[in-house]
Amino acid sequence: MAVPEYQKFFLPVLRITGDKKDHSYGEMYNLVAKEFNLSEEDRAEMLPSGTARKFENRVAWTITYLSKARLLDRVARGVFRISERGRQVLQKNPTELNNKFLRQFPEFIEFTRGTRIQTKKEDDLEEDNSGTPFETLEVAYQSLRKTLAQDLLDRIKTCSPKFFETLVVDLLVAIGYGGSRKDAGQAVGRSGDDGIDGIIKEDKLGLDVVYIQAKRWEATVGRPAVQEFAGSLEGHRARKGVLITTSRFSQDAKEYVGRIEKKIVLIDGEQLAQLMIDHGIGVTEVSSYVVSRVDSDYFEEG
Repeated sequence: MAVPEYQKFFLPVLRITGDKKDHSYGEMYNLVAKEFNLSEEDRAEMLPSGTARKFENRVAWTITYLSKARLLDRVARGVFRISERGRQVLQKNPTELNNKFLRQFPEFIEFTRGTRIQTKKEDDLEEDNSGTPFETLEVAYQSLRKTLAQDLLDRIKTCSPKFFETLVVDLLVAIGYGGSRKDAGQAVGRSGDDGIDGIIKEDKLGLDVVYIQAKRWEATVGRPAVQEFAGSLEGHRARKGVLITTSRFSQDAKEYVGRIEKKIVLIDGEQLAQLMIDHGIGVTEVSSYVVSRVDSDYFEEG
């Protein structure tokens, strides 16, 4: 099953703490997972950025929200228990807890002031339970990246062969291949068929070489083209290769490189654009946001 929307964790978490005992985050993760019969695969699902597990992120935000509404008390670092207000809420035997319910408490209103929860229309609050604020930021960021990647790919397909050559050289050097930019520029040259190829150093010392081929294909690149590239490695005395396309590779082509002895990396148009974003090639930073958390170690008193 999919990991439940985070507000669906509110009532189960409060009920679990109704035992009036102290609970840790790790313990709560296990108890909530058992409550919802989540598999290890469900619990291991990552956020789009791959920086945190979705399930743990949602339970952690549940604890934060209940704490800000003063339904839970923090008793030590990473430890919490139900508050007197929380016990009073449970005594009323609610069938559901959500952001709208928590807004009856002034502390929660103050916490959400100026946030997405505060600015949503009252009628929309019940439906606004799909993701935590962190997940909302993640989704927006990934959406912006996807749009930017498509814009980059569109520009790549219309640029001149010479500019395409420069772009590939810049990217390879930024990733760490090719030694210096001068070395890579001398090694990679136009092939005359709207593509480039060449042999570059795998590292700055040139301990090994990598054969590069990049073409602005429009159609899906199938196995025959990849087989031909693999054969080219022999003629260039290279054991490793990187094949770049502005389109995509067929499943058969991907499976083929997994079966052969030579190491070939396939980079399709989407990956090419994402690598350019990651390494700052052809893009300019507009805004930067840093998401921080409390450094608990800092507050440890010796």
